[in-house]
Amino acid sequence: MKTLKILIVGGYGIFGGRIVELLESEPRFTILVAGRSIDKASTYCATRGHAKSRLVPAAFDRNGDVRGQLAALKPDILVDASGPFQAYGERRYELIQSCIALRIHYLDLADGSDFVAGVGAFDEAARAAKVYVLSGVSSFPVLTAAAVRRLSSDMRRVDTIRGGIAPSPFAVVGENVIRAISGYAGRRIEMRRNGAVTAGYPFTEQMRFTIAPPGYVPLRSTLFSLVDVPDLRALPDLWPDVKDVWMGAGPVPSLLHRALIGFAWLVRLRLLPSLSFLAGPIHFVIGHVRWGEHRGGMFIEVVGIDASGAAATRSWHLLAEGEDGPLIPSMAVAAILRKTLLGVAPQPGARAAVRDLELEDYDALFAGRTIVTGFRETAPLRTPLYARVLATAWDRLPGPIRDMHDVTGNLEAEGRADIDRGRGALASMVAAIFGFPKAGRDVPVKVQFKVSNGTEIWTRTFGARRFSSKQFEGAGRSERLLCERFGLLTFAMALVPQGERLNLVLRRWTCFGIPLPMWLCPRSNSYETVEDGRFRFHVEISLPELGLIVHYRGWLVPSDGPKISS
Repeated sequence: MKTLKILIVGGYGIFGGRIVELLESEPRFTILVAGRSIDKASTYCATRGHAKSRLVPAAFDRNGDVRGQLAALKPDILVDASGPFQAYGERRYELIQSCIALRIHYLDLADGSDFVAGVGAFDEAARAAKVYVLSGVSSFPVLTAAAVRRLSSDMRRVDTIRGGIAPSPFAVVGENVIRAISGYAGRRIEMRRNGAVTAGYPFTEQMRFTIAPPGYVPLRSTLFSLVDVPDLRALPDLWPDVKDVWMGAGPVPSLLHRALIGFAWLVRLRLLPSLSFLAGPIHFVIGHVRWGEHRGGMFIEVVGIDASGAAATRSWHLLAEGEDGPLIPSMAVAAILRKTLLGVAPQPGARAAVRDLELEDYDALFAGRTIVTGFRETAPLRTPLYARVLATAWDRLPGPIRDMHDVTGNLEAEGRADIDRGRGALASMVAAIFGFPKAGRDVPVKVQFKVSNGTEIWTRTFGARRFSSKQFEGAGRSERLLCERFGLLTFAMALVPQGERLNLVLRRWTCFGIPLPMWLCPRSNSYETVEDGRFRFHVEISLPELGLIVHYRGWLVPSDGPKISS
């Protein structure tokens, strides 16, 4: 039975510990958990009592006799999970050189573009030693390159590549990561822009994007700032004709992000030499100031020309809930080590690890976790509204729900409904302002849908009471959401298919375009479903402290006859 002995430098740190967590279910691994402190390594190993791998604490000092230490430990593969790689100094590649000399395979999680770009200088030596030396084995650039390959597989040309990572506010971030960010924020880096190598200044350039795998509640619209990652140089090597490559991060809390942007500008204007002096305070704030949803994500977007010669914008989205998200940067190392164990090792040579994994290699690591992915492509305005918002999730809807929303012109539907109204003068007043129907049973219902320039006008008639709203695709901070406007108020909802149901999940609301606090927002329990082959609706609206405003539910069929679909 094939076994592997793996030395993880920084094995009891944040990233090293996550690699151990991803590998420890494999009994054929012997994992040397190494760092400068043998006591910390021993303590960490003692906490992993359920591990099936053999965990061995080890002392390793990368500033000491590196070759002598490696010769004594005799690993098959070394994983450098320490860092910050931007601060390795004159001996920055000594670990790689020693691994090649001793014929030890090497992986690292380097996040610095300069460090990763320099690894290629050891390619000839690595090939001669028949070992692989892979740098940047993390989300940037391994996962990003795999996503770009999938998105552009049938494109004639790729002009722009953009991407970003949005960590959960509750994710634990290592101090070395913060030291790296504070060291390069505001300082000049090289990047591809307008088809040429030019200067960029991390955290002084921003873009906003909404990570939204089709059919799931998206992350809230995130502000991303330019960061120095290997992709800025590695991706143009893979796509030489690309004009622009931009990669960002959306740190949390947002107030800290805004402060970091301001300080980065002081560095760019040469009013400060660097932000290294802020590494400690930033790490403290990130570790102690946390609020919001425990969710994170990642996106990659490509812009170019498709096979037909038309302009195309495509994006890949990843969404991770809870504690699963922080594992993703370490998954590339885990995937390569598991493939090596199965006899599918990377080819010898030294390089950035941008060709060694595909999206399919992540499937087994995502399986069983709360991690979802999906693709989107800009759809023409003539596409039905719900299909534009849902993208590929549109095909998951039951037939009767698709039929009701397959609106490109005008449509009428009729049915019956039961209606309940809240008690009290204030609840009645709110219901009257919106034009909601009065209470009743088996009330005749008619809904008229009219489409104009991508916007749907819904006119609902319950008995003798009529009220209207406009539905349209959200933009800006409401991007990837379905928006419904009642007079001055606009409500933005996520469309989430769930079995035979389509849930409408309220995410934000505005008045005159001004965001309003969600704790004041009406509570909504709204969904569409199918029963006996017929479209059914359920809308329940209440207010904090006031209780029920209106609750109506019933069925509809298109006026030209029932469309019964499976």
